[in-house]
Amino acid sequence: MKTLSVIVPCYNEEEIILQTYSRIKNAIQIPQISGTIIFINDGSTDGSLSILKDICAIDSNVKLISFSRNFGHQPAVTAGINSCTSDLAIIIDADLQDPPELIPLLIEKLEKEQANSVYCVRKARVGESWFKLFSAKLFYRFLNNMSEVKFPLDTGDFRLIDRKIISEFNGLKEKGKYIRGLISWLGFKQVPFYYERDARVAGVTKYPLKKMFSFASTALLYFSKKPLMLAISLGFFAMLLGLILAIWFIFGKIYGYTNAETGWTSIVIIIIFFGGVQLLTIGVLGQYIGILFEEVKERPEYIVGEKCNFK
Repeated sequence: MKTLSVIVPCYNEEEIILQTYSRIKNAIQIPQISGTIIFINDGSTDGSLSILKDICAIDSNVKLISFSRNFGHQPAVTAGINSCTSDLAIIIDADLQDPPELIPLLIEKLEKEQANSVYCVRKARVGESWFKLFSAKLFYRFLNNMSEVKFPLDTGDFRLIDRKIISEFNGLKEKGKYIRGLISWLGFKQVPFYYERDARVAGVTKYPLKKMFSFASTALLYFSKKPLMLAISLGFFAMLLGLILAIWFIFGKIYGYTNAETGWTSIVIIIIFFGGVQLLTIGVLGQYIGILFEEVKERPEYIVGEKCNFK
């Protein structure tokens, strides 16, 4: 009999958490599979923690990791994978946009393909704005073009991974993880599973525009050095443009086809252009230095406040 852990990060999901538990519990009643659920309470400020504790009290197959504060979705998923001792693990959000009923099909796909991971590709995303749909499609394609590692398009964290990937993932030391990217980076045999994503059953998204931008920049900077090359290219272009303009004005002064001393507009434009290129270059370098700063501090990704049903 194989063992399975379903990893469920939660943040302020009191309206839906009981339904999430019930649907996952029913979905993992699979022959020859012994299933457990690992909820990670990511510093919720509503009644989520109390509800999760009640669930743990009546079901010993439900485990709970509760953070000391809100550390974010990716650290919550990391904590679940770090604590997983099962043969297989499913990563799924608590909002039920990814249907738990697909879990048996993912396991069947893994065994049929003899794969190490099954990643879920969204054919449709119900209940999401055109801006989010458009920006997500644009982001995944831009990331693929910029990164040295190719990632599956239109996928999230919803996936099935086996013990080999779990063990290799737990050996990774970086703090600011982009988990779906790291799992792709690990390699092994990974196959797609196509599905239609449902609308959120209750509550609101925990990824507003600011968090989406931060998440996207983490993914890009951790998996690509191309922004540095872009900054160098912009610097080279600005230098070349400056040289061409300098030659133009010098010869214009000699041969009289320009009057450089009265061209204050062109001077202002050139200053603004070069200043913008310099600020952009410094900003890109600053982002990479910031990542290095966070890594060298060697702080933990998360701090566990309490646990339930862990032996």
